[in-house]
Amino acid sequence: MLSESEMGTVLADAASNLDVPVSCEVSLSDVMVNSPSRTVEDHSAEITEETNTEESQLDMFRSKASSPASGLWTTRRDGEVKLRLEQQGIGSETPKTVHELFQEAVKKYGDYFALASKKGDKWIKQTYKQYYEECRKAAKSFIKLGLERFHGVGILGFNSAEWFIADIGAILAGGFAVGIYTTNSPEACQYVAENCGANILVVENHKQLEKILEVQHKLPLLKAIIQYNGELKEKRPNLYTWSEFMSLGSDVPDSQLDKIIESQKPNQCCTLIYTSGTTGQPKGVMLSHDNITWTSLSAGRYVRLTEATEQQELVISYLPLSHIAAQMIDIWLPITFGAQVFFAQPDALKGSLIDTLQEVRPTAFMGVPRVWEKIQEKMKSVGAKSSALRRKVAAWAKEVGLQTNLKRMNGASELPVNFRLARQLVYKKVRKGLGLDRCTKCYTGAAPITRDTLEFFLSLDIPVYELYGMSESSGPHTISLPDAFRISSCGKEITGCRTMIYKPDSDGSGEICFSGRHIFMGYLNMEDKTKEAIHEEGWLHSGDLGKHDRNGFLYITGRIKELIITAGGENIPPVPIEDAVKEAVPIISNAMVVGDKAKFLAMLLTLKCNVNEETGEPQDDLTPEAVAYCLRLGSKATKVSDIVGGKDKAVDAAIQKGIALVNEKAISNAQKVQKWVLLEKDFSIAGGELGPTMKLKRPVVAKMYKDQIDHFYTDVAATSANPLSK
Repeated sequence: MLSESEMGTVLADAASNLDVPVSCEVSLSDVMVNSPSRTVEDHSAEITEETNTEESQLDMFRSKASSPASGLWTTRRDGEVKLRLEQQGIGSETPKTVHELFQEAVKKYGDYFALASKKGDKWIKQTYKQYYEECRKAAKSFIKLGLERFHGVGILGFNSAEWFIADIGAILAGGFAVGIYTTNSPEACQYVAENCGANILVVENHKQLEKILEVQHKLPLLKAIIQYNGELKEKRPNLYTWSEFMSLGSDVPDSQLDKIIESQKPNQCCTLIYTSGTTGQPKGVMLSHDNITWTSLSAGRYVRLTEATEQQELVISYLPLSHIAAQMIDIWLPITFGAQVFFAQPDALKGSLIDTLQEVRPTAFMGVPRVWEKIQEKMKSVGAKSSALRRKVAAWAKEVGLQTNLKRMNGASELPVNFRLARQLVYKKVRKGLGLDRCTKCYTGAAPITRDTLEFFLSLDIPVYELYGMSESSGPHTISLPDAFRISSCGKEITGCRTMIYKPDSDGSGEICFSGRHIFMGYLNMEDKTKEAIHEEGWLHSGDLGKHDRNGFLYITGRIKELIITAGGENIPPVPIEDAVKEAVPIISNAMVVGDKAKFLAMLLTLKCNVNEETGEPQDDLTPEAVAYCLRLGSKATKVSDIVGGKDKAVDAAIQKGIALVNEKAISNAQKVQKWVLLEKDFSIAGGELGPTMKLKRPVVAKMYKDQIDHFYTDVAATSANPLSK
């Protein structure tokens, strides 16, 4: 019989040795519908008729559900919209500005720690009172530098207290907070700065500063640049360190700032989120004060965040703040509920994130699929080196964990004895090793996650809950909950939001449309694009395809713009096929189905390889997981170049077998993959195949690999003889 220590070390060893060399950018530009059997109580207070003033304010903003879209959107930087207030419930909450939200936080959580930044081995912390005062100081300095009303403050850098303070300071000063992807080229930075009318740009370091200096002469509205990390390598006019910047506004009177703050309205824009530009130039998503303050309240209540006065939530900030997902999770939800935010190190996605997790032990954690996949890969890699006995016990614990949690997912409440034993001896130690021992809310979003990864963590009693939404819905729209989730579903809509499946087919799948106070104001200076996105009745068209099951859980089935229309006229969503192939063949990193207007489907494939941590460039060396997979096949391959071009028959046969298995489950012959090819290099942001949020740029890939795609269809007659020939 195994001793407790023997059983306990089975997976604990794996967890304790983890590092997570993730290189990915997040987007929840496609992340987070109607839940007929809602399981979460609506805790919102109804509006009382205490004063005529409050009622008149509500009447001013309230828009009836039957109102046309006119008034619900604008593309003007100084525009105002009708707010979509409801008559009762959380949708009737009094609208508030960002400043009003922050003032409430200071009153409730003033002496609680808000921000924690690590300097050397020590955490430097700021309370909510200090945080608020720093934001006011930054706002005064922005005013001193000449920030104009409804003009942008662009922020380009890794997550930090300075990023947060610049963001909120810009809003208090009457400008727009505008995050810029750190992976952007100088030209892409120029586009965002021009589009938002940026008066000021805040950069992290000299590397990011160089991008701006390269295009500065093309930005006539730019008045100043601020660098918040490191020393300036050279002095230039209107270039400031962070400390210099923060002292600039010392002579700006409080009354001047307060006058600007008092002029702000909940239905005016305060933040611009730029889409990743996967299908064209990035669009500036205009979010109002109400979009942010109401969404953070509704989403936070829905996932049952606790206020600091009861039990303070702890979160880690590391996902790109240029995206609404990170802003909502790291900035706005914490202010609303008084959470404490710990900033990860700049190399978090290159390996240090696990150290921060172990040190902070957050109560809530959001990871894009690639983060969870990297943790899974590392645990599998370390676990494979364990003794046969430990591997056997690990397999037992994971099987018990998966089956028990699947039953719990479907309503079972009884916990069998073997599960309770495995929890004490294995699961708790794994959670502790990962720094997730007190984390009750583990989430994923921004991109599809495989069933394999979800089941892996579920088997370790770490349910990872999917959420879905987009920049245009201020972040979340649907969220899974501990007592309301399904594998591969992104949950049910948050309270106060509604979903419509537009033009459903016979299977119930159609375009997912949103409605609620979280719907954006419009795209800055893009009226045609705004009209495309917002239906005449005010519904937001997501561009995503999805359906509900009979219990109201939403499932994403594809994206309209990604649909492949074959020569035979059949509409085929490529993502489910691509995901199935990646699951069937674990060595595959990226897969892209082609076949638009063609007689059959074919597929471009890449292999899992190591990535240069500095440049993000894919390398020739296979990942340890891929090498282990090859060994199981009897292959000695350790590099991508050992396999591509038909050099490794064992790997080729495994890929062909996996695709054949996927084809067996296809609902029609048109959805079967007939040919495939392995590419010499994996897709990456640096290579241009992926956008800053790790989304596949299909038109770019199709152009880059036109010769390979053309080759699929040059000899169609050969296909019938060998349907999987390369």
